[in-house]
Amino acid sequence: MAPAPDGVASTYAPCFTDGSDSWVEQELSWNNRCVVLSHGGVIRRKWDFVEEEQSIQYACLGRFAHSTEATGPVHGSAHYTTSKEEYTHTGPAGDALFGPFHAINEDKLKNELAQEVVPAVFVFLRSIGKVFLSTGVDYTFSLPFLVRKAWPLYPHGVLIQRVLEPAEIEEARFTGDTLLPTIFSITNAFAEPAAIGITAGIVGGRGDTPISLSDEDEQCSKPLAAVSASEEVVWVSTHNSNIDVLITFNEEIRQLVVWRYTYVKPKGIFDPIEHGRTKASFWVQRLATRPLTKLPGRWMEGFSAALFDQRHDGSEFRTLLTICIPGTQALVYALPVDEAGQCLHANYLTTIDATSVTPIRSTRAETWDLLVVRSGGTVSILTHGLYDLPIQLCLSTSRSVQTQGAGQLSGVEVNNIVAAKWECISSVTLICSGGESYRGRFDMLPQDPLVYQALRVLALVLPKQEAFDVHRKFLEAWTPHYFWTSSNMEFHALSVAISFVLQLKPVYPLKDDKPPSTPWDKFCHLAADSRSFTDDPALQRLKLPVSPISRQYFLFTLQPNPLLAPVLYALHMLAEDLRLAVHRHDSLLLLVPLVCQIAHITRPEWVDYWKRLCPNIMPAWPSPSTVRADTLDDRIPVWPPDMTAVLYGRLSNPDWKFLPYESTRLASLFDIQPSFAFGDAEPLLTLQRVTTAYLCLAGDSVASTQRRAQLTVETLIQTWGTAKKGLRFLDSLPLGIAAPLREAIRTCQLSPPGNWRSEHYELVGRQDLAFSVAEVQPVHFQQGLYQSPETYMNSHHRVTISNLVDQAKSASNGEIDVVSGVELDLNGFSKIRFGQDRRLEEVARMLCSSSVASARLVERPDLNEHDQAKEQQHQVVRLAERTLALPYGRAMFTFGTVQTVTREAYVIPKMEFSVRIQPSNVIATPEPGKIPLECTNWGEFHNGVAAGLRIGPGARGVESSWIAFNKPSELTPQHAGFLFGLGLIGHLKEMLTWHTFGYLTPKHDFTSIGVLLGLSAANVGSGNKHVTKLLAVHTPALLPTPTIDLNVSLMTQAAGLAGVGILYLGTKNRRMAEVCLHQISRKDLVQPDLSNEHREAYTYAAALALGMIMLGQGSSTPADTACLHRLRVLVHGEVKSLAGTGSRPTFDSNITSPAATMALGLMYLKTGRRDVADILEIPSTIIELNRIQPSFLLMRTIARSLIMWDAIGSTEEWVLTQVPAPIMEAMQEHMLAKKVADDAIQLAYYNILAGCCFVVGLKYAGTARHEAYMMLSHFFDSFSRFVAANGVAFDHKIKRSAVREGLNLVSIALCMVMAGTGEVSCLRRLRYAYGMYHQAFRYGVHVASHLSLGLLFLGAGRFTLGTSNAAIASLVTAFFPRFHHVSSDNKSYLQALRHLWVLAVEPRCLVARDVNTREAVYLPVKITTREGNENGFSQLISPTLIPDFGKLLSVRVDTPRYWPFFVDLENSPEQKKNLLKNQTLHVKRRTAFLSYTEDPRGSRSLFVRSGSSAGDAATLDFPQLTDAKTHPASDLTHFISSFSNDTLFLAFADYFSRDDGETHAERIFHAYCHAVLLDSILQDKMETLQSHLALYQYRTQPESAAHFHLRLQDLRFAADFYSKVFERRFCGRAEHNTRSPLIRENTVSGALQALDKRLGELASQPKFNKVFARYARGETIGDAEDFDCPGELSRCLAWYLLRNGVPSASLLVILRQLARDAYAQSVSRSPPEGTADVKGLDVGIKEVLRGTGTKMINAFGSGWSGTSLDRVIDAWQGVS
Repeated sequence: MAPAPDGVASTYAPCFTDGSDSWVEQELSWNNRCVVLSHGGVIRRKWDFVEEEQSIQYACLGRFAHSTEATGPVHGSAHYTTSKEEYTHTGPAGDALFGPFHAINEDKLKNELAQEVVPAVFVFLRSIGKVFLSTGVDYTFSLPFLVRKAWPLYPHGVLIQRVLEPAEIEEARFTGDTLLPTIFSITNAFAEPAAIGITAGIVGGRGDTPISLSDEDEQCSKPLAAVSASEEVVWVSTHNSNIDVLITFNEEIRQLVVWRYTYVKPKGIFDPIEHGRTKASFWVQRLATRPLTKLPGRWMEGFSAALFDQRHDGSEFRTLLTICIPGTQALVYALPVDEAGQCLHANYLTTIDATSVTPIRSTRAETWDLLVVRSGGTVSILTHGLYDLPIQLCLSTSRSVQTQGAGQLSGVEVNNIVAAKWECISSVTLICSGGESYRGRFDMLPQDPLVYQALRVLALVLPKQEAFDVHRKFLEAWTPHYFWTSSNMEFHALSVAISFVLQLKPVYPLKDDKPPSTPWDKFCHLAADSRSFTDDPALQRLKLPVSPISRQYFLFTLQPNPLLAPVLYALHMLAEDLRLAVHRHDSLLLLVPLVCQIAHITRPEWVDYWKRLCPNIMPAWPSPSTVRADTLDDRIPVWPPDMTAVLYGRLSNPDWKFLPYESTRLASLFDIQPSFAFGDAEPLLTLQRVTTAYLCLAGDSVASTQRRAQLTVETLIQTWGTAKKGLRFLDSLPLGIAAPLREAIRTCQLSPPGNWRSEHYELVGRQDLAFSVAEVQPVHFQQGLYQSPETYMNSHHRVTISNLVDQAKSASNGEIDVVSGVELDLNGFSKIRFGQDRRLEEVARMLCSSSVASARLVERPDLNEHDQAKEQQHQVVRLAERTLALPYGRAMFTFGTVQTVTREAYVIPKMEFSVRIQPSNVIATPEPGKIPLECTNWGEFHNGVAAGLRIGPGARGVESSWIAFNKPSELTPQHAGFLFGLGLIGHLKEMLTWHTFGYLTPKHDFTSIGVLLGLSAANVGSGNKHVTKLLAVHTPALLPTPTIDLNVSLMTQAAGLAGVGILYLGTKNRRMAEVCLHQISRKDLVQPDLSNEHREAYTYAAALALGMIMLGQGSSTPADTACLHRLRVLVHGEVKSLAGTGSRPTFDSNITSPAATMALGLMYLKTGRRDVADILEIPSTIIELNRIQPSFLLMRTIARSLIMWDAIGSTEEWVLTQVPAPIMEAMQEHMLAKKVADDAIQLAYYNILAGCCFVVGLKYAGTARHEAYMMLSHFFDSFSRFVAANGVAFDHKIKRSAVREGLNLVSIALCMVMAGTGEVSCLRRLRYAYGMYHQAFRYGVHVASHLSLGLLFLGAGRFTLGTSNAAIASLVTAFFPRFHHVSSDNKSYLQALRHLWVLAVEPRCLVARDVNTREAVYLPVKITTREGNENGFSQLISPTLIPDFGKLLSVRVDTPRYWPFFVDLENSPEQKKNLLKNQTLHVKRRTAFLSYTEDPRGSRSLFVRSGSSAGDAATLDFPQLTDAKTHPASDLTHFISSFSNDTLFLAFADYFSRDDGETHAERIFHAYCHAVLLDSILQDKMETLQSHLALYQYRTQPESAAHFHLRLQDLRFAADFYSKVFERRFCGRAEHNTRSPLIRENTVSGALQALDKRLGELASQPKFNKVFARYARGETIGDAEDFDCPGELSRCLAWYLLRNGVPSASLLVILRQLARDAYAQSVSRSPPEGTADVKGLDVGIKEVLRGTGTKMINAFGSGWSGTSLDRVIDAWQGVS
């Protein structure tokens, strides 16, 4: 880098690529106008600030937290979500009031705004600051001061120091005030810069403990103690330790202060008193102070400091801090951090000679070193604490590489360095005295994981100095090679370093100094390790350069170093660790020669151990005759610790005690104080993890197999965190070691516990259960999910030419994106909700208001054209009434079917009034003005509501800006309805306060009604202050002077009152209840006149609001009694006073009576107060009946039953008992045509029946209860018959109209009970009603039949109704028994309230989705419910509506086709919450079956098709060719593809199970794979495909393969496990729950036998016998000449020794001597001490020998085999 030009400043920071350690260097440079950001020297961004006309004060790179929500955290009062004083629901529990779903939705909203931390560039100009995030977002904020300098902070934000103006200092000195703080932090672009608080102590931050202040309570009560203004920041640490430090200098008292800083999230904004914790986000704790007296001038520019070497040093965790001031010695402090994460103070350690320091990551990956510039101009790196590693710097010119070693370093030396700065991980800029600066990268990390691991292990067994020497020597050996990583250069350097520190000299016995002559010889002499291609079928015959024998060496020492033993032990354990990771076996072959070289000197038996596993390595077989006794070390055992044997012993015998492996224990065996240079983290992680898992796997404390398996899975997840990593770990283990762990996982897969987290379930392969407890639900249709072929074929239709033509035509007519309003965007759900029939399409057709309807007119030829046209217009107007009523039903039918809204404008379907007249087939459109504007306006309003309600309550993308974006330029009734719809599903909470004024100011009636009711519904039951204020402005009753004229129509006032009721639902707010009570009898509404034509609607609104506020809360308190008294007066009218006969009534009881009746019913809902119910007594005599409107009886019946809720029955008998006896008797006589009953009695009878039916509908809403359904259908039919009967008399018409109103209620009641079920016979009745549109049918009739139709298919069958208190209130309001005459009629009842049913909706449709394809599937489930005290069971097939969650106990998957699944709602709150949230069961199909959609009868399952699979099992054990044609599933590829959608299975079948093998071996392999695949699918164990392939490889590998012996040992482990341990400890026999293993025992032992057969052939050769005899007698073994290729001898011998568990040669020599002595002694003595039975004696000695030998080398499984023992004895006796 060239010297920096004037005026440009720079700073550096690393930029990490996602989730990895690789980083690129970011540089930020700026002058006074422009900022440039470059990555790795490439310019990425440039910002120019010429426009701002301010110069840049400072810039820095840091991190910034910003909210990921689109709108961001807006100020609290801007949303209608929360105001601080919410009502808490006293009275009945919130659940009874709202039902279980409400609470879940509330929870969703409470989730904090998500924040993410992203890299950012901060630029500070004179008066503004800018933050540019890497995501492209940028923020600008104003700065109240000048910034002197800025530093990035951890975890996010910046620290800034402002410039202190001299004037400010003067002023402070003059007034005596303290100066304002100068150090601030910025963490949020919307908040002011915050001062930094001083605390007594910072706690936490180590591990998972969150950071907190030790004096938290004090800080919460006191004002903020900020860092004083005289402190000037000189240095802030970048986050490279677990402790963050900043250093300040106090000019006045001339001292340096070291602080620890941390980020603590500030307390809430709402706390009334301002104290320290709300103000500051960053806090500092003083660690040390240092007075500085003699300071050179401008010392701050050269000031440097560094945190480095942060690690555990054996006793405590500590970090070193260096502070370097030019011209003085640098100070070193240690900052110890205790267990709790507290750092109490800094300890001064020493001084070092330095002019500049900088932290750098050079020699250790997790720990920082210190780069020091010495006063002499040289550079050193301090590592391992303060050990010095001098660095010589050169500028490299060119690299000359010679064959022998590396050439001398060429190039120009760099000297006289004065400073190092701008460090970035391992890059740093060095500045020379001449002003040149050089950028260098000091990355000296070994790239080879083996070398790095070895260094870390050695640091735990070697003392400090030796550990540093090894590391230094390694770097010295590696540096001349320019840090090459090829051809194992690093490991070679490490071997040199270790032999140097252990004082071992390499000796070349066959050295030959002749230089190589031919190029081939030169090639052979290269240092590269010879590669072997023996495993590669194509390359195995290549001739490779063989390393000449002159290169063979051994390490030699005269004076054995005491550190040999610990180093051997450590490297041996490292090798054992590598054995457990299959992918690192190549590293193992590198390491073993080094282990053997060291073992040759101290423990030759260890060489024997490793020669058996890796026979191809260099040193020869050790023989007891050549061992020097003086170099042996007795501190280590004769036979090395074999980890596989330890693990096997643990499995087989759980009393075997061992601890999880820890390298830190090694040093204590040899009494060494290790160096801990890399901290105390475990380097041999595989070993530690495997031992930990095995400890759980075979715990002696836990008896049951199931529990042990669960503990193992829990341990794996605890270790790895996620299932993906855990499974990757299992895949890296050898087959045998992994087998027990896989079996444990299988045990849990078959019967998992219910209290796990989702990671656990994923690990055992039960994604279905994982989703049932997951926090985040999966997306239904993701990319990369494979649908089964059948689904794919059915859902993707090919486009035909006629389709394209149609599309082109409609596009040319401009009909693009026409929305009919009845589309159901429910992926795959609607297809299976109602099975095979088309009822959804039929309902959609009926409820569609945007298509032309057809009507039939009887042709009357006698009419002229004009009359015909007139007739047609009549018909059109009649149908228009029906069309205007359609949106009521459509709102219900399409409720919640849109899951995500797009960014464009939301389309609302048009209303189509034209009619196609049949049979003449002409389209008649209504004449202008024929349908009054008032009528169409309300139709448009409801159309808007229906459009709004299509958006689901959980839909994404609905936010304030989107709502504002959809606002039309002119307010329309349609948009008003849309807003109301959004409010009902809760989305208006998103709307910002200032947006609402735009809607309310124009005083557009429809919009006012929509917004007021919508906001109230969105905040139902919360009593939100902001909304109350809005309502008050539209409702004079809420204002202090009710007489004020607000210029608000009575209709809007009624909506406001209703809004109050909804907003304060169930809160028992007395003030609001009083207001509503007074409004029922509002004074100025007594006399009807033009201004108050809506007085009846207003009165009803007030009464219902009163009922809602006091919902079910009526009691006997004085206040309630007073209210009750007033309501009684309103019901029955005022008692006429005798004196003042002339006084006018203060209210009209014709209006107040039904209203007050309903208010009473709701107020005392479910209280069972007989006394209150009696107020609403139903009169029974004709005189009394004539005094009262018949419809009042309907109201009274409903209200009485609401109070006496528990008494409601569901049978016809109950209904008839509600009718007073005299009326009943008169009616019975009337029916039998004995005596005609009085009209009053008949009207009363029908009204009471209708009321009873309605109440039954309320009580059993959404339960689909059979007897209620039968009873209501009966009344529906009888009422319909009466209505259809014709009568001429006027009184018949009156009765018919009353029955018609009753029928409306009965039809709604019937559909309330059957809500969401789509039951066909109800649909038939309603379809008939839909088709009736003659004169007598009023608008109200259409509304009722469409509401019923909508209820029946609520949300396309996904929703139903609840029966919580709030639901009952909203249903009574929505279906209030006062129907409208024409579509513009709001006089009797406010039409907008008809949509309040939304508040009663519950999503109770249980959907099962396949976990792999996410498709909705049919699934038989068994549901347990609690009715009263007994439990009921029901069998249902999902998707289906399930009973009320309050009664639901459990759901069980009840089919063999899917994995069993049990949702226990009683005991598992997590599962209950998830089911409430998503109503989805994720199920996992068993691989041998198809889903019910594809295979309804179960005739295509694999069991049916594959016939017997006995032949397959045999193929697994002994791969051979069977006659494949006889096999029914031989066309496996076809079969699988029609069957499974799993790509792994498909590919496996396609590539490995074909029938077209060229060679015999190929055909056998295909047959084997075929059998494997069938086996895996039948038992649903995909994970075994890999294991079976590995077994096949083991069985067929050539013995010359590099890892042959390692694999053989692994196969033995697996065979012993399955044959000796599995049955006993793993198959669950103890719990009487036996299961078969994942891999059959015969398959494993079959593979072993195949290899044994090959071994037998080799071992029977006489040349092998010779070699074995020499081994058994302890003689030396050279490479024998008889063997064909070099190394074959070693391989055969190793194979034989390994397979038969023969003790090592040195042990055999000792055993031979012992046996001879025993034999001689026994034979020489007479019995009883001796024996004469020579044969028996031989057998006895053999047994003893065998037992002793097996123990000495702790072989697992069968121990030393008998045949090999006979062989050894033959060798001893010289029989060759």
